[in-house]
Amino acid sequence: MENTIYTLQDINEMQKIERLNFINTITGFKSANLIGTKSKEGIENLAIFSSVIHMGSNPPLLGFITRPVHVPRHTYLNIKNDGYYTINHVHESFIDRAHQTSAKYEPEVSEFDKCNFTPLYFNDFPAPFVAESVIQIGMKQVEEHVVKYNETILVIGEIQLIRIPANAKKDDGFIDLSKLGTVAISGLDTYLGTNKLDRYSYARPNKNINSIGYD
Repeated sequence: MENTIYTLQDINEMQKIERLNFINTITGFKSANLIGTKSKEGIENLAIFSSVIHMGSNPPLLGFITRPVHVPRHTYLNIKNDGYYTINHVHESFIDRAHQTSAKYEPEVSEFDKCNFTPLYFNDFPAPFVAESVIQIGMKQVEEHVVKYNETILVIGEIQLIRIPANAKKDDGFIDLSKLGTVAISGLDTYLGTNKLDRYSYARPNKNINSIGYD
């Protein structure tokens, strides 16, 4: 296979859209999540993010990246207001509506309404969940860090509650996301289903790993 090398100079000289697509694709597949918030005026907000990452299990922490706040970022501003938000998986049945939440709606407009999603509240949690999602996570912000090099912001939250189908969690805690129709994102605008390949035993030095498969 013939290869091409791209230097930093080559990347910087690309047109904006070409560079956006190239760098957003090169890291591999990313998670697809809808983050739900509510403004201090009570407007429910919903936005798709592909930057949610696991940051630790004890305490259970998740992070996500928001772009610089030179212009209003409604999700970030709402989280700053009361500290609570939800993370909801995107599934095959509504990827078009999920993608539409990336449109730049005015702050007084709810993406729940415009994109035909149903806000859901339970357990007195203050932020709206997405009723159409089968994996719903309630979050409380605990930290944020500005990446000085490009002024993006890493928002870190602690999981407060999780709502999933009763039979989704295996005895060892594993959740088979492919059975639930959770999708992944490639680049900025391409959505993919998942295909299970294998599952392996915990890796230890000087010990062979074993396939433990799927049920």
